[in-house]
Amino acid sequence: MTFNPQSFLTSVFEAAVAAADPQKTIRAHLPARPKGKTVVVGAGKGAAQMAAAFEKAWDGPLQGVVVTRYGYGAATSRIEVIEAAHPVPDENGLKAARRLLDTVSGLSEDDLVVALVCGGGSALLPAPADGLTLADEIAVNEALLASGAPISAMNAIRKHVSTIKGGRLAAAAWPAKVVSLIVSDIPGDIPALVASGPTVPDDAGRAEALAAIAAYGMKLPAAVMAHIETPASEAPKPADKKFARNEVHLIASAAVSLEAAAAEAKRQGIEAVILSDAIEGEAREVGAVHAAIAREVAARNRPFEKPVLILSGGETTVTLKAPVGGTRGKGGRNSEFLLAFAIGIDGVEGIHALAADTDGIDGSEDNAGAFCDGATVARMRAAGVDAKAMLAGNNAWTAFNAVGDLFVPGPTGTNVNDLRAILVR
Repeated sequence: MTFNPQSFLTSVFEAAVAAADPQKTIRAHLPARPKGKTVVVGAGKGAAQMAAAFEKAWDGPLQGVVVTRYGYGAATSRIEVIEAAHPVPDENGLKAARRLLDTVSGLSEDDLVVALVCGGGSALLPAPADGLTLADEIAVNEALLASGAPISAMNAIRKHVSTIKGGRLAAAAWPAKVVSLIVSDIPGDIPALVASGPTVPDDAGRAEALAAIAAYGMKLPAAVMAHIETPASEAPKPADKKFARNEVHLIASAAVSLEAAAAEAKRQGIEAVILSDAIEGEAREVGAVHAAIAREVAARNRPFEKPVLILSGGETTVTLKAPVGGTRGKGGRNSEFLLAFAIGIDGVEGIHALAADTDGIDGSEDNAGAFCDGATVARMRAAGVDAKAMLAGNNAWTAFNAVGDLFVPGPTGTNVNDLRAILVR
């Protein structure tokens, strides 16, 4: 049978996603049944699938509501699924946030709240602080997405303009016990940063938020800045008695999925190495570094001997450049990473790569990422596309679309951040 690099890389991606399948992970982390009611709330691009899995696994009555991205719904019978906009919040997200807060209000200490949280929840739960509007929160989100700031800085800011993030959803559920089942898409797997921690507080205060705004040159609405500068913006702290009985369980992560990807490669006879599950930085710069490593392996068999699959995870960032001709480019961090990578391996034989978001969506388009090899840039050139110009304009989606190399698996039902898989033969 002829070896197909794209099929191989796809199988590796599928193995990584399967390792985070909520049907497996949730059943292994079920809480004890309460004396009172069981209420389920949740948010994220995989929240509907998590809700469906919880319904199947839970032996007892329950009720609840979760919010996910448009098109990411799943069939549930007892838990309501609301769809809203991502990555820029909308009115449906605002309504969903209110529903979640209403759902956990008025509970007793005998009741149980199960929070199903995964990546994407920050945008899906707009809940502006007093004196702020949805338009203000949208402006904040757009500034964050364009800033190039790491996710930790983004979420430090988000939780200071919200009535639901930064542990506030769990605080609203008190005195009920809250058990959070979290799928991490955060480098370092810090639960309080996933979806800006609606049920998990942290110690970061408004000083950290203001420092991040200054460090990345963000221009936020005057009303937002005025709010963050006041004590009213502070979120509850971990020592607050309202969190004393709560539990937090990390049920899936990039580290576990990368190990599953490596195991699948080895099963097919290709040795695999994992560089890191927590790589951050500008996407195009990280792509250039990965390209240099791949070239070294291809030319000199170091630091790894070929054939080898080089894996990495984490979450890179994209700093948006000025629009070309007044039009923003299309793409996401994985597509931008891979376009820089493709430029870096231009003309080198024996290298094939896939970069994709494990939730199935990279940025605002319908692709998870893309494929490339040493001839990708030449194929783009033949199609009338200047790869370097496309990279300069944050237009990686257009470049890969022109040569038919987009990777479009559809929604996966989970989200453990980015998967980069580089095959050197």
